[in-house]
Amino acid sequence: MIPPAKPPSRTRPRQGRALQTYERLLDVAGELLAEEGIERISTNMICARAGLTPPALYRYFADKYDVIEALGRRLMDRQNVVLEAWIARHADQGLDALSGNVEELLLENAAVTAEEPGAVWILRALHASPRLVHVRLESHRYVTDQLTAAYARHLPHIDRDELWQRLRLGVEMGFAADEMLYEETRVSGEMVLRSVAEMLRVQMAVMLAQAPAAP
Repeated sequence: MIPPAKPPSRTRPRQGRALQTYERLLDVAGELLAEEGIERISTNMICARAGLTPPALYRYFADKYDVIEALGRRLMDRQNVVLEAWIARHADQGLDALSGNVEELLLENAAVTAEEPGAVWILRALHASPRLVHVRLESHRYVTDQLTAAYARHLPHIDRDELWQRLRLGVEMGFAADEMLYEETRVSGEMVLRSVAEMLRVQMAVMLAQAPAAP
């Protein structure tokens, strides 16, 4: 779903036993990332936990950062599937359907993230490492592009660049709220996501009120 900023160091297998090995390495890496952190995790640790030899890992990944990048891209791809299905359900029904179902999108995205091994640590790694930050940035821009296209169909008189920028801020808020739920135990997840959805609806209403009338 996310166009890579650079060609991957190794080719992702498409099927069969090789794909199972690849996914096994990613699952194990996610677990170890949560246990050990980005500094301590190593390719040798991943291989030992997965019951594989280092050459098996190096068929697909150049180093641990390559593994973590693949983890990030896999998580973002799964989130994108949720986004695209949500747009397909609501975009044809108009602006009210899109704005009125933002909480549904946030909840579905949070559920996908929660199912990913080591998800919060993957997200933290994408923030922490200069080698990985582009993955998160590309993903958030992709999500913004898709939402902008869906909303713009019903807002032909709204400046497209302003719409993109406002939605980009909303995307960042949504992902930040999702990450917060893994750390802050004194808030309700449903309340947080409902509040973010409401803020996004208000932001859209303000933009509509400020926009010139349609000709």
